[in-house]
Amino acid sequence: MAQAKKLSDRELRTLLLTLATGRHTARSRGSMLNSLRTGLRVDDSVVPNRTLSSGTSDDALIEQALAILARRIYATDTLAAPGAVRDYLRLLLAGREHEVFVAVLLDAQNRVLSCEELFRGTLTQTSVYPREVVKVALAANAGAVIFAHNHPSGVSEPSRADELLTQQLKSALALVDIKVLDHFVVAGGESMSFSERGLL
Repeated sequence: MAQAKKLSDRELRTLLLTLATGRHTARSRGSMLNSLRTGLRVDDSVVPNRTLSSGTSDDALIEQALAILARRIYATDTLAAPGAVRDYLRLLLAGREHEVFVAVLLDAQNRVLSCEELFRGTLTQTSVYPREVVKVALAANAGAVIFAHNHPSGVSEPSRADELLTQQLKSALALVDIKVLDHFVVAGGESMSFSERGLL
């Protein structure tokens, strides 16, 4: 029997994304959860003061895996591994039933300082206040930021309001020397990048 091994970042993201998007059968879900449980049990260095037993619920297991993924991302240069942050944001926002606006705050070397949920809204909209975003970014001593919000409708296409807000935030943060690297719109298992679309 093969030795159980710690899951790589890519394996962990792939398992979690497949579980989150629901593109699997009940049998393959059981197999993926088993792989997750085994891999996380081996990776006890990043699960301090917690035991992961075979009786751990599926939701608790997925929540724990997401926390591990977040810890790993905090040590990553986001420009060297942009897919890691994008996948993390997809996992964080995909299942939300109301709009949520988050900011990933980065240091001067583009390493993640924290991921903050700044605003929560309704099924179709969230009010975002640039002044509050600037305050949070300054308090964290951030050098750059990545924004993300979700569309519970399942359509990842940005609205005109999304584009205007992104430009307002970019302008406000530029006044205090903080760069906006990207803004993602997450809808289900999909995500759209403002940077890739040339909207920044």
